[in-house]
Amino acid sequence: MEENTTIELPSQESALALSGDREENLKLLSKQTGARVVLRGQDLLILGTPNQIELCTRLVRSLSDLWIHGKPITSVDIFTARQALDTQRQDELSEMRQDILAKNRRGEEIRAKTFRQRSYIKAIRSHDLTFCIGPAGTGKTFLATILAAQSLLANEYERLILTRPAVEAGEKLGFLPGDLQQKINPYLRPLYDALYEVIEPEKIANLMERGIIEVAPLAYMRGRTLNRSFVILDEAQNTTPAQMKMVLTRLGFKSRMVVTGDITQTDLPFHQQSGLNVAKNILQNVEGIAFCNLSQADVVRNPLVQRIVAAYESHDK
Repeated sequence: MEENTTIELPSQESALALSGDREENLKLLSKQTGARVVLRGQDLLILGTPNQIELCTRLVRSLSDLWIHGKPITSVDIFTARQALDTQRQDELSEMRQDILAKNRRGEEIRAKTFRQRSYIKAIRSHDLTFCIGPAGTGKTFLATILAAQSLLANEYERLILTRPAVEAGEKLGFLPGDLQQKINPYLRPLYDALYEVIEPEKIANLMERGIIEVAPLAYMRGRTLNRSFVILDEAQNTTPAQMKMVLTRLGFKSRMVVTGDITQTDLPFHQQSGLNVAKNILQNVEGIAFCNLSQADVVRNPLVQRIVAAYESHDK
C-alpha cells in the first residue's frame, strides 16, 4: 500500500529552486530514494513505502538551507547531501555550505559543492604547495583561482601568477594568427575566465598592467624567484619532469603554489613522461605538500559531463 506525505515549501522561489530545470531535481530525488516526488504549487508530495518516504524527506530537509532561500540546487548538491546522510556527515555538510569563498559578479555564491572539493580548499589554505589531480569540470583550476583572487584582493600576496604549458593539442602554434601573445592567449583563456567571475574586467586589465596579476606560459617562469606570490600551475599533466621541477623550485618566501592537472588527458608525445606523474611519485610523502584527488563524482558542470567522464573512466578500466 503506497503512503504519502507533504512538505509545504515557503515560497514559489523555494519550489523552483528545489525542482530544478525541467524538474530534473525531482527526478533525481526519486531515483536516489525510490519514492515518487511530485510538486503541486508550493506543496511537495512524496509517495512510496514508509522507508522511501523517510529517506526522501530527510534528503529534501537536508537541502533546506538552499531551497528555503531560493538558491539554485544542482545534481551535485543532491548527491553530496545523500552522501552526508549515508556517512553521518550532516554537520560537515552544513559547515561546507556556510563557507562562502566569494560571490561572483552576478551575486551568486561560490563554494565547495562536494566533500573532496572541501578538502581541496582546506589543503590550499593550510599548505604552501598543493597538487590537485582530477578530470575536467571538477573545479580544480576554478576554485584555486577564486581563492587566489580573494587572497590578492585582501593584500595577503603581492602578485597572482597563473601559468600553464603551451602544449599543442592537435594544432601547431605557428599556424595560429597573430604575435606570440595572441598565439598563447587561447591556452590561457580558462584562467582569465575564472578571474572574470570575481573581478571586473577593467580592474583585471589594470592589475595586469601593473604586474600584480600575471597570466603567462610556463616558459616565462624560468630563472625567476617568486616571493610573496600566489602561483597556479594549470594543465600540469602537459609539463615534462624538467619543467615541473623548474616551476616548483621557483617558489619563494611567503608564497603559495597550487598545481592542477588531469593525468588522463596529456598532450605530450607518446614517449614523454608527464611531469605531474613524476612529481606525484617523488613528492607524495614530503612534509608540507598536499595531494588532492577529485573524481567524476566531483564534476560540477552540466550533468552530461559527469556521465561522459564516468563512461571514459569505465572504458579505460
